[in-house]
Formats: sequence, C-alpha cells, structure tokens
Amino acid sequence: MPRALVLRHHDEDHAGLIGEALEQRGYVLDAVMMNESAPTPVVDPYDLLVVLGSKSAVYDHEVERAWFGRELEVIARADELQIPVFGICFGAQALCLYHGGSVAPAPEGEAEVGWYDVEPVPGVDLDVGPWFEFHYDRCELPEGATLWASTPRAPQAFHVGRNVGVQFHPEIDDEQLRDWLETAADDAREFGHDPAELLAVTASHVPGARERARRLVDLVLIHSGLA
Repeated sequence: MPRALVLRHHDEDHAGLIGEALEQRGYVLDAVMMNESAPTPVVDPYDLLVVLGSKSAVYDHEVERAWFGRELEVIARADELQIPVFGICFGAQALCLYHGGSVAPAPEGEAEVGWYDVEPVPGVDLDVGPWFEFHYDRCELPEGATLWASTPRAPQAFHVGRNVGVQFHPEIDDEQLRDWLETAADDAREFGHDPAELLAVTASHVPGARERARRLVDLVLIHSGLA
C-alpha cells in the first residue's frame, strides 16, 4: 500500500477531506506533529509528503529557528528522494520558499478568509471552487514553477517539478473549521465574518468540497506520477 506522511502544526489540524480522498485511493496516512517540541520526522519510507497549514509565517525567523528550518530539511530530503510534496496553505508557502520563491504579507485589504472561487489557467483541470481560504500572506512563485490558478489577490495553485502547492484549504470541512475557531474566532470576526454563520456556510459546502477534494487529489497524484 502507498503511504503518505502528513505534517501538521497544531493539535486541531487534520488532513480532513484530503485525507479521506487519499485513503479512498489506497493510501495509508501517518499524521505527525511538526513544531518546536516535536522530533524531526523521517520521510524516507513514504511515497508522498503532505504539509498542512499553520498560524505561523514561513518568513518568521524565530519560527525558522524553532522548527521551520527542520521542516525545510524534511522537504529537502523528500526532494532528494524524489518523493512528491503536496503543500497546503503554509505548506504551499514552504514549498515556494524552498524552491527559491518568496513569501510576504499580503498588501492591506488583500488577505483571504472565507469561501472563494479561483481562476484556473486554461488547460488546467482544476475546479473553480469555491475553496476555503484562511491566509494573510502571498507567494511570489519561484523560477521554474508553473501557475495553475489564481485570484486577483494571490497565486492559488502551482506546481514545481512533481510537487504541487495550493494556497486554499481543500481539506476543510465544518468539523475542522469548528476546531480552528476555538482559537481563531477573533480572526474571523476581524475579517467581518460571524463565526456561527461561517460554520453554517461551510457545512453547506461540505458535499461539494468533498468531491472537489477528490478531483484535486487525483490531479496531484497524476501530476506527481503516483497514479
């Protein structure tokens, strides 16, 4: 059976709809914590590395010293072993940074929190959405990366080599969002969302989001040479 290593950065994080889709395709998932108190995971036995989101910023030097530098080493080891990486939000930003791109705070008023459509590049078989977003940063893609989709505010999906990054959260369902809002409700309010209403909207999107996540996983596995 193929195996995927999932790096998560908070207790409330899980692979959600992406994990479901991978398991339906025969993958065994090992989700491990990646933070300042966790040991550096070994990626060698795996077929795929999935890196989830984080409240931290990839350009925060304190975070880099505490644990993110070790996460980049895991990505480097995956690259050395030709293990594809699927990066989600923070994970996409880590992938961008590792391959020579840059990440910075989004200009004022251009953060994205909530459900958004994206605009795929012609010829890319990626669903328009809606996809859930919860980020305040934006990537400048590295040379050699290929854009798959964007919004007016930020690149939303790209590949670099066999690796794929998405700025949105295809794993999200109402259960995951409820866990996030235990600590991030004020962030949602500051962006103009009522947390209860955002949860209700998210619950209504779950059936469609589950299908979009399955198609995205298929796209990632095909591009990565794993399907």
